[in-house]
Amino acid sequence: MIPILFLDHATALGGAEFSLLLLLKHLDAARWQPHLACSPGQLAEKARLLGIPIYLTDYPRLRRSPHFLGDWLKGANEMARLAREIGARALYANTVRAAVYAAPAARLARLPFIWHMRDFWLSEARPRHVWADGLGKSVLIANAARVLTNSHAVAKGLPPSSKIKVVHNALEIERYDASLNGRSFRMTYGIPPTAPVVGVVGRLRPWKGQDRFVQAMAQVSKALPEARFLIVGSEIFGVQDAYEQALRQLVVTLGLAEKVIFTGQLSDVRLALAAMDVFVHPGEPEPFGLVNIEAMAMGKPVVAFGHGALPEIVVDGETGVLVPPGEGALLAEAVLGLLRDPTRGRQMGWAGRARVETHFTIQQTVAGVEQVLDEVLR
Repeated sequence: MIPILFLDHATALGGAEFSLLLLLKHLDAARWQPHLACSPGQLAEKARLLGIPIYLTDYPRLRRSPHFLGDWLKGANEMARLAREIGARALYANTVRAAVYAAPAARLARLPFIWHMRDFWLSEARPRHVWADGLGKSVLIANAARVLTNSHAVAKGLPPSSKIKVVHNALEIERYDASLNGRSFRMTYGIPPTAPVVGVVGRLRPWKGQDRFVQAMAQVSKALPEARFLIVGSEIFGVQDAYEQALRQLVVTLGLAEKVIFTGQLSDVRLALAAMDVFVHPGEPEPFGLVNIEAMAMGKPVVAFGHGALPEIVVDGETGVLVPPGEGALLAEAVLGLLRDPTRGRQMGWAGRARVETHFTIQQTVAGVEQVLDEVLR
């Protein structure tokens, strides 16, 4: 077996970490021995349950450190030492911060470094960092043997390079049963069995757009008073503490207190998705948006703003409806159209399920990653 040292700085589980865990679970165990250097927290705990050797590692945020150069060099040296100790053949960074440490570590250990870019760079949200971040991107790409991105949208934010390969995120399709009707979930949350249900799933953070969802659903509620609306998720990273309070106040202000249900964080979103008639993704541009393929795998039509990676996932008019970014009124109209024509909604849902089966299975992701590993280690 070939040892590979994977690196990820996150403590909580975001989309990048879920995708990494799924990859580690499905890599060919006869060929690869993954090791993971990560911060203490949920990622370490989940990986340990998979039988992955874990090495608890600090990844100081360099921009906030008064001793950034010393922290950076110390972290890189420790990673290089670890790579040599386990006989790693390559370093595989799953986040930008991990890549910042992995690039010099790989040079010190004389090993190839693979960077899996699963997010947009900071400068895309903070223009003042454009110059510095542009330099950072170029340096990381120059030092990487290969760069994987989880979407073409992410790849477009990087300097052009022949090293870049798009490998979409994925899921275990067999875990998603599109025939579930969500009856038990509706009973748990007091939702009438025949009420139309529209939902959003994600961390409660402003860029996820739950406030836009509530505003759009106020329009839907005026036309279909019997409809109910699910907000699934919580503030997992422990930030934006006031956002949920603001959301709840917005719900009251818009007269939706009896119609919007906050479920909090669910360990398994599949039953919530099963209870929905339409899934909505109202946020800012996503580097991928794993929950969209989860909704599609559950046979639900997706209504979303057509930016970020969403056009790579949702086929407009076939598996859902994409509307111009920021057009909340059009988002509401699209939802209403599907609720008023449930046959069309079901057809889109089944088309979405078929698209996941052909484009977003973990087997396809693993094949793409293993191909890159083979090329780098050839």
